[in-house]
Amino acid sequence: MIHVCSLAALPETVRLTKASHVLTVMANVEQVARPVSVLPANHLKVSMDDITEEMDGFVAPSETHIEQVLNFVRGWDRAAPLVVHCYAGISRSTASAFAAVCALNPHRDEIEIAKKIRAASPIASPNRRIVGLADRALGRNGRMLRALDEMGPGAMMVEGRPFVIELE
Repeated sequence: MIHVCSLAALPETVRLTKASHVLTVMANVEQVARPVSVLPANHLKVSMDDITEEMDGFVAPSETHIEQVLNFVRGWDRAAPLVVHCYAGISRSTASAFAAVCALNPHRDEIEIAKKIRAASPIASPNRRIVGLADRALGRNGRMLRALDEMGPGAMMVEGRPFVIELE
């Protein structure tokens, strides 16, 4: 099971779900304290800004970032939940969780996954650049981006509420 949340909800989400792995995808990852119940090797911090194109002074999501995310997720044994978070729990985390579910279920329909994300979180707004890079890395031929179009825009909020995505 993959749980998605904001930075503020991270400690409580890990505690409640008994997660063994944490994926942090946000700028200033050094500010994120690893929950004490999570082993250091089970917490990946990927530093990127929530942008969809290159901008001076910001770190755009890149192929290297997506490769790190996908390798980490593939190394997760699934014995206990994975928590994916960004600062607000709306864009980078939902895009990374979408990529994770697609990577772990290569034959699962992208639109079905996107619709499950929307049902779980009316405000989820996966970062299109992250999804596009993951789509390419996973050989999904644009289907992940088309699934985002089917999903539609999320309702506007400052911070998301934690939600869960089933793997199967």
